[in-house]
Formats: sequence, C-alpha cells, structure tokens
Amino acid sequence: MRDRLWIGLLGIGLTAAALWAADVLPGLAFPLVGTLSALAWAFGPRLHDLRPRRPWRLLTAAALFFLAGVVLRALLVTGPYPLAQLGDAFSVCGFAFLVAGMATFLSRWGIDRHALLDGLIVCIGAAITSALLFILPATAVPGRPVLVSVLAGLYPLLDVVIVLLGVNLAFTTAVRRPALLLLGAMLLLIFAGDLGYAVIGRQGHVTGPALLDLPYLLAFTAGGAAALHPSAGALAQATPLPIQAWSPARMLIIGPAVAAPFALTVLLPHPAPLSRWILGVGGAAIVALLLARASGAVHSHAAAQRRFEHQATHDPLTGLPNRRLLQIMVDRRLAERGDGDAVWMFSLDLDGFKLVNDSWGHPAGDRLIAEVGARLRHALPAEATVARVGGDEFVVVMHCTEPEAMAGARRIMECVERPLLVGGGETPTAEVVVGASMGIVRAERHDTAEALMRDADTAMYQAKEQGRNRWTVFDASMRDAVRERVEIEVALRAAVAQEQLAIAYQPIVDLTDGLGTRTVGAEALVRWEHPVRGWLGPNMFIAVAEDANLISALGAWVLREAVQQLARWRDKGVVGEDFWMSVNVSPRQLGDAAFAERVAAILAQARVPARNLVLEITESVMVEGGELTERLLLRLRELGVRICVDDFGTGFSALGYLRRHPVTGVKIDRSFVGGLGVSTQDEEIVRAVVAMSGALNLTVVAEGVETTAQRNVLAALKVPLAQGWLWGRAVPAHTFAAALRARERVAEPVAVRSD
Repeated sequence: MRDRLWIGLLGIGLTAAALWAADVLPGLAFPLVGTLSALAWAFGPRLHDLRPRRPWRLLTAAALFFLAGVVLRALLVTGPYPLAQLGDAFSVCGFAFLVAGMATFLSRWGIDRHALLDGLIVCIGAAITSALLFILPATAVPGRPVLVSVLAGLYPLLDVVIVLLGVNLAFTTAVRRPALLLLGAMLLLIFAGDLGYAVIGRQGHVTGPALLDLPYLLAFTAGGAAALHPSAGALAQATPLPIQAWSPARMLIIGPAVAAPFALTVLLPHPAPLSRWILGVGGAAIVALLLARASGAVHSHAAAQRRFEHQATHDPLTGLPNRRLLQIMVDRRLAERGDGDAVWMFSLDLDGFKLVNDSWGHPAGDRLIAEVGARLRHALPAEATVARVGGDEFVVVMHCTEPEAMAGARRIMECVERPLLVGGGETPTAEVVVGASMGIVRAERHDTAEALMRDADTAMYQAKEQGRNRWTVFDASMRDAVRERVEIEVALRAAVAQEQLAIAYQPIVDLTDGLGTRTVGAEALVRWEHPVRGWLGPNMFIAVAEDANLISALGAWVLREAVQQLARWRDKGVVGEDFWMSVNVSPRQLGDAAFAERVAAILAQARVPARNLVLEITESVMVEGGELTERLLLRLRELGVRICVDDFGTGFSALGYLRRHPVTGVKIDRSFVGGLGVSTQDEEIVRAVVAMSGALNLTVVAEGVETTAQRNVLAALKVPLAQGWLWGRAVPAHTFAAALRARERVAEPVAVRSD
C-alpha cells in the first residue's frame, strides 16, 4: 500500500491543477498540494528507510519556503512596497535550499568531469540568453523600485543554476529511475514557471494570469511524488556512464546552448556595449569549454582503450598476463632468441584447489589463486614471465640454462606448497596446503607459442597421471601418446553413438564345494573392436571415456544390454531364476539423480527381478561421494539391487565406509589373489577380508583366480565365490551360454545376501 502513495499524491496534484486552471477553489489548491508535498519530503524517506536523510531535509525546507512564498505573494500582491515583496524573500530562500539539496545528491554521486563541462556549456548558453532577453530588459524598466528590478533579474539567474543542476543530474547517471524522472520534471516545471514570469517581467509587470502559477503547482506534485516513489532510494547512488559520449540525446540539449550566442547576435543586430561584452565573454567561454570537453573526450577514450586492452590481456584476479598476452610474449621471445638461447616453459595446475572451493567457497578459492600468483611473481627472476591461463592453471616462461630451469622448477613447487591462509569471510581463518602438477618443456624445434604450450600441458597431465604434486619434463613420446589418445577418443565417440561396442561375460562360480563347479553369476565386461587396433580391453579406453565425458552413455548402454541378455537367458532356460548379473557403474553415473529410476525402468522392461542385478562400485565412491550418491545407493537397495565394492583392498579399505554405506558384498582385488600359495602376507589379507565381511554379513568374491593353487587357498579360507581364467575368460553371450550347456546342468547358486 505504501508503495502506491505516490500515485495518490500525483492524482491529488493533477486534480488540483485541473481545478486551478478552471478557477474552482483556487485558494485551496496551493496550500493543499504544497502541504502534502512538504509532508512527502519530510516523511517519505522514513517510509522507505532512505539514507542519507540530509538531502531530503533540505528539500523539505525548500518545499516549505516555496509554499510560504506562493501563499504570501497571493495575499500581498496588492500591498504596499516593500511588503508585497515578502513572498519573494521566502521563494529565494526556497531556491537556496533546493540548490543545496540537489547539490547534496550530486556530491554523493560523484560529479563527472564531462557531465560538469556539458552542464556548464548549457548553463552559460542559458545565462547568455537569460541576461540579454530577460535580465537586462527587466532591470531597465523605468520608474520601478530597485528591489523589484533586482528580483526580476535574480529569478532568471536562479533558473540558470536550476538548469545546471538538472543537466548534471541527467548526464551523471546511466539509469534514470521514476523518482529521478519526477525530480527532473519538478526542476523543468520550476524553470517553465520562472520563464513565464521572466517574459512578463521584461515588460515591467510583476503579476500575470493565474495560469502562470500552474507550473509551480505541478512542480509541487512531481516533487512530492518523487519522494514517495519506491525508487527514491536510487537517488542516493548513481549508475555511472562508462563513457560520457556526445550522444544525439545529449546534443539536443547542448546544441541550442552552443548556438545561443550566434542566434542572439542575429536577433540583436545592434546590441548595447554590455550586451556585446556578454556575448563575447559567454561565447568565448563556451568555445573554451567545448575545447576542454573535446580534449577530455579524447583522453577518456584513450584511457578507456588502454583499460580495455589491459582487461583483455590480463587476468582480473591476479593482474598477471592471460593466455592471449602470454602467447604474444612467447612468440616474441621465440622469434628473438639466438642459436644458443634456451626458452623454458612451465605449465602448472594446482592440486587440491577444488577441495578449497568446495570447503570454503569461491571467495577462498579466489584468495588462494591471488596468493599463488603473487608468490610465483616474487619467487622468480624479474625477467621471467608469469601468467594465469585458466581457473587454477599458471604458466611460467624463463630464458635460462637447463640447471637454472630445474632450480626454477624447485622454487615454483616450494612456493606453491607453503601453507596458505584461506577462509569463507574477509579474514582468512584456515591454513591449507596445496600442491602442483607441473609440465616442463624446452623450446627447441617449437616455432610458435601454441605448440610450446600444448607440449607443456601434455607433460603436466602426464605428471598428474603419475601421482600429482610433481613435475615431468616433456619428451616426444608424450606427444605420440596424446595423439593416440585423441584418436581413440574420436573413434570411441563414434562407437558409443553407433553402438559398435560388445559385451563379454565372465563366469562367477560357487566355491563352497572347493572346486567351483557351479556357475552362479556373470560379470558383464565391455569390449571394443577398434577399426585399426582390433579388440581393446577396458583398460585401453575406459579412462578415455571418463575424460571425454562418455562414461555415462557407455555405462548406461552396458547396463541395459547386460540386463536384457540376462532376461533372454532366463527365458530360454540357460540360467536359473537365482542367476545374477554383475555390472560396473562409474562414479559419474552415481552423480546422476535419476540413475536409480533408470535402473528400475531397465529391470521392469526386461522383467528381471532387482535381486538378480549386482552393481559394482569403486571404493572411491564411498569416500568421495556426496549426499546425492549416498541417497542413490539407498534407493537402489530399496529396489532390491545388490551393491558390491570392486577391487577391494586397493584404496580406502576402511571398516567405517562399509558400515555406513548400503553395500552387500566385496570383491577381493586380483593383486592379493595372485600371491596366494606363495605369499603368506596376501593370504593373511584375504583371511582378514573374509573375517570382516562375515562379521558385516557381506558376500565375498575373489577375482583373478588363474591357478588351482589359488583356488585351493581360497576354498580353505572359506571364500564363497570366485571368478577368473581358471573357469573361463570373458566371452560373447552365445559362447557363454554354450559353455553352460556343456556342463549339462545349471547349478543352483550359493545363497547370497539379497535383502
């Protein structure tokens, strides 16, 4: 409701103005509207909690003095001199408070130099026009008291100040909200009212028709509405213009002011000496201001150009060169190097930066990046080039010998690894340590910065793959490996899109009889026949699929095909009702909120019970997975799907993770199975896994079983399930089915946890 008070005041003011123009109750219009406007200036800021209050108080005083001036002028217009001019005294005081209030707004906005110059040009043009057309004729009226002549000349001068304020208000801000427009309308109406009195004043008249006061009534209305409008708070702060250009709209205001001296020279062919002085001095001042404005515009454009160029070539967070400028600088270095000169490039990527961002927020990450940039700049020689080329990626270029390059690499790693203070607020509150993976390359046959940066990145990613927090020097074999990886990615993308992959199935057997004669399940393993390289195992392309963001599509296809194959085997009687299918899922799939519902839809479409599906996850899922992953795992268990931890023992094999997550089994990694019968240590590890799993009621599968000795140890340790080449390699579906039929029976599977 209070946000619409300005509409009510506007309605009252316009109604009063219409009644005033119709000469209906003229004595009530100004007291009513003027009082309401003064109250609006006094209480509007409190209504909307506007700060600061000082300009509003000054404008309230201006409204009260203007109101008193209008009322006294109406009452004393026929009174004796100088009592009749008492109303003008209040009006002049109102002008003073109005100017002070407007100036307070402008001082808070910050007066733009170009806006001030443009305002002065308009002001001088208006002053010349006012002086020659109104002030001089008004003061030259014979037989009039001096005070009356002074007031007749004073009002046009005050209007010149109003013009200066209005133009500066319009030129200083790029966003003109309704409150500012209403305020501008108020100033324009005051100027229009004074202009009307100036016209009759040059003819010797002090009063005129009642319609001459109509602009003042409307000015009260617009001013009061501005104070009540919700956008009045925007008057406390301007939105600065990026460049104060001479736009067409601005020239519509400035043009007449520039043309005023020339037009008046034509209109006044024989001006008096004082008029000639005013025209000459005023015209010269306008020309000087135009020159200053043009010069300032040129300098501003040059400064803006330099600023834009700096922003386009430098990182805003660290102030270091960005990738674009780095490429230019490196190309120049490569072109200027001598035969014996060596240019070294270091490409480093921070390890652990994402953890800082996730734990303390992006402001902490920004603080860390800025600190690393400053450390690199201070740790290296002044002639070294340090650039930020990505989120947490930096590049250093040095002109040095090989020993100096290696020493520089050590300094880079040391300055990054020193503890850094981060935190969520303005004051750092926590100490963190991050590392860096760095690739180093020497510019030998490199002719361009792009090639050098590509090889440095290649070496950096090689360092990451080798364990992070280290550096690697580039060699040509890395380029070949990258080219091979790219070729594999391109071919894999086409293979996934066209479903050119295949699935092989490896048997999982019941080992409780000591021999593993019964096949109780199968693991679905994806295979790919590369058009050039032939059949490739998962270790050749799964990592590529993850990096290329193809793993979700690939995993979804494998899951769907494996479940449908199980359904076909069940329908044909190849397997029994308790035979289960084991399928690997990636962490990326478990980051999809709809994954559990997709699994349910696949099972429903194939008419396969959920208990016949086992999803294999990695240990990293339990450690690094968030709340979404945990909810998905719980939802999958609610469906009846079983969850097994693959390659158990190679990562974070903590009892707490197994207890907290809804897993139903573990797979002992082949690295421990391979030593059975030879290594007592591996045997003890397997024994411990079996004991722990039994305590948690988890099934255990030993994978990678290749010899009877390994099988015998596993049977002795009471490992219930096993898979490996001893019982068969992964084979196509029809071969797998034939092998099952060759046994002449489908064995009943061991009881596994399915609840």
